[in-house]
Amino acid sequence: MGMLIKVGMADLKLCPKGQGITTLGLGSCVGVAIRDTATKDGGLAHVMLPDSTAIRNNSNIAKFADTGVKELVRQMEAKGAKRSRMTAKIAGGAKMFSFQNNSSLVNVGDRNVEAVKKVLAELRIPILAQDTGLNFGRTVEFFPESGDFVIKAVGKPVKTI
Repeated sequence: MGMLIKVGMADLKLCPKGQGITTLGLGSCVGVAIRDTATKDGGLAHVMLPDSTAIRNNSNIAKFADTGVKELVRQMEAKGAKRSRMTAKIAGGAKMFSFQNNSSLVNVGDRNVEAVKKVLAELRIPILAQDTGLNFGRTVEFFPESGDFVIKAVGKPVKTI
């Protein structure tokens, strides 16, 4: 396996056949890995915020759950993937600071996870597995060929979902 394609914060990319794709620093952000189970095409989005309509000058559609997940699916479909064969895995959405309470203004991680799930449900893309919440950051690696979504966190065992 060659080098992993890197997806930055508030970014998304498709993964060429036979390669892997990664994103670092998923605290309250959510990594959304989507794959076409027949063609093995896939991509990864690093979602920072739940709702693009709450922010002015929101030209970066990858930043938001409501626009980024849809754009990733659109790009996959443009390359020949079929939505009816797509599945998703998600990770992140942590509560990174101990002073956070249940306020929706503060608990961005939970809101991000809820927003991603809502968009995937609207698109009828099932979530096969998730590693979300808790209070630690994650780095993920996604391998569309096998569907493996590898989650790494400091002080935790490596997990593949």
